Amino acid sequence: MIVGRLQKNKIFKDLDSKIVLLYGPRQAGKTTLAKSLSSDFEYLNFDRTRDRSIILQESWVRKKDLIIFDELHKMKKWKSWIKGIYDTEGVTPKLLVTGSARLDLYRKGGDSLAGRFFGHRLYPFSIAELKQLHVSEDVSDLQERLMSLSGFPEPFLSKSEESANRWRRSHLDSILREDLLDLEKVRDLKSIEILIDLLAERVGRTVSYSSLAQDLQVSSHTVKSWIQVLERLYIIFIVTPYAKNIARALLKEPKIYFYDCARVTDQGGARFENLVACSLLKRNHYREDIFGDRYALHYVRDHQKREVDFFTLKNNKSEFLIEVKTSDDSLAPALKYFTKILEPQKSIQLVKNLYREKQFDAISILSSAPWLSKLEI
Repeated sequence: MIVGRLQKNKIFKDLDSKIVLLYGPRQAGKTTLAKSLSSDFEYLNFDRTRDRSIILQESWVRKKDLIIFDELHKMKKWKSWIKGIYDTEGVTPKLLVTGSARLDLYRKGGDSLAGRFFGHRLYPFSIAELKQLHVSEDVSDLQERLMSLSGFPEPFLSKSEESANRWRRSHLDSILREDLLDLEKVRDLKSIEILIDLLAERVGRTVSYSSLAQDLQVSSHTVKSWIQVLERLYIIFIVTPYAKNIARALLKEPKIYFYDCARVTDQGGARFENLVACSLLKRNHYREDIFGDRYALHYVRDHQKREVDFFTLKNNKSEFLIEVKTSDDSLAPALKYFTKILEPQKSIQLVKNLYREKQFDAISILSSAPWLSKLEI
């Protein structure tokens, strides 16, 4: 049994002085976490007719300790609205806004909430979070379970591949037919579903918008806009190539990963790489939200097509350089090359099935599950 999430105590403290925005993928556990923050709360979901009326009339009970507004970003000018509540009433009761889309992007017009909120992103489970929550399973078993079932609470806790597959189908369906139609001017659902399948086949490889456009018989601009929509709805996230010039990096082909790594078609190397990507992104965003540092996640590639899977930066300084392998314990030449150039704090070849760990000067070849379980979050 898993109790709580890592952000709980920090969110509880933040609610004393600010609005808290809690956002992340649909069914990642936001509502459960929100309701665990107080025994005296009122939960209002903008998708429900009755709750929507209470929100618009501002008629919730002020004597409650906590008011939870769910899916509030679907209301026009929601930021101006909640800003007005905060400016006139403060945080008595405490105010928590949750949503299954990127609340930092869905402005819907109106004022910024600068200085009035703290943001927390809640993502699916990682090995590191599960171990900090004192789950007793062996880390290698947790790694396999996350890959085969998902890090989302419902399929993960089901321990059943059949249940996980059924959940996965309904999960995507609810996003496309509820969130997508509510928030975006996209009506070609069939093409979006095909795009998701195509992206699931390309995890671990650079993504060509023009190639996808040919497959879907639409323009490259349309494909790019659809991918941005999927990112805003927390289906996928984008990892760009590292470049000191940010504009140059944006022009190069990205890699795309899924928040649900079990959706990745290739159950071997690509799915494992996706798991590592999720673990790094979750750790980076958690530390940004809790400590205020700035993190970035990239991959590295040069004109000679030498490539390393992941490169993290903390406050614009080199941190981790990570190459991901399923079983190869021979030192990757590209990792050795870029270690000399980028001089990261740690250079690691992370191997899923490793017989013995090794050290080559500044480069460590490590077993993935133990290292991911100790990833500082």
